[in-house]
Amino acid sequence: MGVIHHYSIMRILNLLPLALLASAAAQQPAILQPLTTTPGRAPATLHTGAAFYIPATLKTIRWGYLPAANSAPILTVPSGSVLTFDTLSHEGLLEDQGRDPIRFFGGFGVPAAQVLTDAIAITHSTLAHDFASDGPHIVIGPIEVDTAQPGDLLRIDFLSFTPRVPYGVISNRHGKGALPGEFPETPASAADAGAAHPERFHNNSQFVRLRTRNGKLLCSLPTADGHTVDFAAAPFLGTVGLAPASSGKTSSIPPAAYGGNLDIRYLTAGTTLYLPVQTPGAKLFVSDPHFAQGNGEVALTAVEGSLRATLRVTVLKFGHPGYPSARPITTPFAETPDYWIPIGLDPDLNEAMKKAVRNAVDYLSLNHHLTRAAALAYLSAATDFEVSQVVDHTKGVHALIRKRDFLGNSTKNLPKQ
Repeated sequence: MGVIHHYSIMRILNLLPLALLASAAAQQPAILQPLTTTPGRAPATLHTGAAFYIPATLKTIRWGYLPAANSAPILTVPSGSVLTFDTLSHEGLLEDQGRDPIRFFGGFGVPAAQVLTDAIAITHSTLAHDFASDGPHIVIGPIEVDTAQPGDLLRIDFLSFTPRVPYGVISNRHGKGALPGEFPETPASAADAGAAHPERFHNNSQFVRLRTRNGKLLCSLPTADGHTVDFAAAPFLGTVGLAPASSGKTSSIPPAAYGGNLDIRYLTAGTTLYLPVQTPGAKLFVSDPHFAQGNGEVALTAVEGSLRATLRVTVLKFGHPGYPSARPITTPFAETPDYWIPIGLDPDLNEAMKKAVRNAVDYLSLNHHLTRAAALAYLSAATDFEVSQVVDHTKGVHALIRKRDFLGNSTKNLPKQ
């Protein structure tokens, strides 16, 4: 998964901006190495306002699969707690990148001191990971939340996302993405491809630098003529979920009713995700940090990059104040300051669309005094339904229902949550 791994023209081009940016190093985000090796009370050096801190270590992660109903929690917290996770991107760590982040990122001019030590510890360990059959994600959890029971909702308020490194990766792999068989435009992976010979996968990874301009965080992708395409960063977690009510080994790739790999780009800082609790304690997990993503995520990945993520978790009982619907919610639901976001998930994109529409009709008719016929009419006239992603086996569609249409012309009129 190198940009034809270590031998690509794009690797050379990525080195060009390094010299140009060296004099402007202050414009790049700082390196945020882990603060402790055990989850628990936040250290005084954290400065995120969180009560608890959770690092990515061999004892707190699963590589490629989710916690199960019978998984022991790595930490138990009360409802209403604020947590900070040092999440870890899988890109640069996988077998088609050599399972060696020092070598992989060093190939793009990143000094060893700017490679995260938790990434090095995990990849240099004996932790098993099957590139062909396991999911790619470094999954942290589970976190048990006191009083959470099946039938409840866990409200997850995203408070802040800070890049841990000033670089990320966008990858396209054979047999994956929106155009399998067409991209990457390279030979098929060799039978003997593996971590020892990552170039034989013939996958494609584009290296992206983070920089700030006029106080705004940008992703900078090099072009073939030595320039860059710069686009806005909007960090979020692609994967946030609750342990499924099963004891088996569940892949980290497809999302489901418990959340997981939703890849909804609107879930940036200041937004909220509601997930139905599947098992006692909720058992929260997080993964797949992104610097930026377009709807569809067509290559296979977003700009994947490690984040320091801070969020608040609150248990909501049906019928109690703050519960977001007049009927129990059984699928993921989200909101931003501007939108309510019903979600549809299905392996068939057409069915995912239908589910998103049904969930949107239900939400409006139950909570905003519209008949079901009027709700469908409003959605047809005034709501965008967007494809979240088409690359996670189970595809996602989300609706953007404008709050101002129901609550006045300004979001300042919204009820406090």
